[in-house]
Amino acid sequence: MDCYLGVDAGGSKTHSLLVNSNGDVIGRGAAGNGNHQTGLRQAEENIALACRLALEEAGVSQSDVTYAFFGLAGADREPDFEILRPMIGALGFPRHRIACDTMIAMRAGTSRSYGAVIISGTGFNAAARSRSGEELQYGGFGYLFGDGLGAGRSLADFAFRSAVRAWDLRGKPTLLHDLVLRETGFPDVPRMLDAALDERFRPPLRLAELVFEAAQLGDEVAREFLWEQGTEHGNAAAALIKRLGMQNDEFDVVLGGSVLAKSQYRGMVDAIKEELRKTAPRASVTRITMEPVAGAVLSAMDSAGHSASEEVIRKLEQFSFSKMEGERV
Repeated sequence: MDCYLGVDAGGSKTHSLLVNSNGDVIGRGAAGNGNHQTGLRQAEENIALACRLALEEAGVSQSDVTYAFFGLAGADREPDFEILRPMIGALGFPRHRIACDTMIAMRAGTSRSYGAVIISGTGFNAAARSRSGEELQYGGFGYLFGDGLGAGRSLADFAFRSAVRAWDLRGKPTLLHDLVLRETGFPDVPRMLDAALDERFRPPLRLAELVFEAAQLGDEVAREFLWEQGTEHGNAAAALIKRLGMQNDEFDVVLGGSVLAKSQYRGMVDAIKEELRKTAPRASVTRITMEPVAGAVLSAMDSAGHSASEEVIRKLEQFSFSKMEGERV
């Protein structure tokens, strides 16, 4: 029976998943950092280890794998692929493909092999794939290179900045003033500023959650910022959709990453939807419904020309290295 390998290699972990054509898991592997940009030798070793563990559990060799699909963090530009092609090729899988990990995140949230994805966690990425298989992506490089300010680091900095501006009267009053002081433990803004200026204190990432908390409580400053950044997230995906000529197609735009997954306040998602409707009125917004590594497995099946049945998708949705749930939004 045919079998398909999916690999999700990120900055903190590498997961591999081997399934047969019925969607039954026959092998899996886990290792550490798989991002070559943060450690080439380490990434090479961890990706190889994760693959080897999956093969050993299944009792198969590389030549038995019908198709292997690698979703790799840091696979952003041609210079990256020049490093990754020989590295992945050396693993010995006769038929394989490499893509940025944003693409397997997209596949983990849609029943189609094409669509778009917006990832907003610590950082930001957006990507899209057309019906013909052409792929484009934006993001990951920061504000200077065109990204918005709606990912975790920027949101945390915004919370800090808003607290400062509310205190010194350059900005509007905001609940973020008290929320930031509560979260950081400083008695007042001047002492927080002293720590930042003299003791290298940096706003912790957890402050990002406070922007959503303030918005949920009706804070105008937080709500306006989240709407603006949701619009920018939608704009990034819409630009990719235009460049790929997908405006009239029916497809899913998949949302992923901790910022979009954890918030109970819907303003940012509503802004994304409104912006996307201007460009792609037939697109639907969804969330990731399975592990990204399962999206890599589906991508392997797509690449081999094997159409995954609803039963296969159901099985992959139930599999988890960690607890991750998705829902239609």
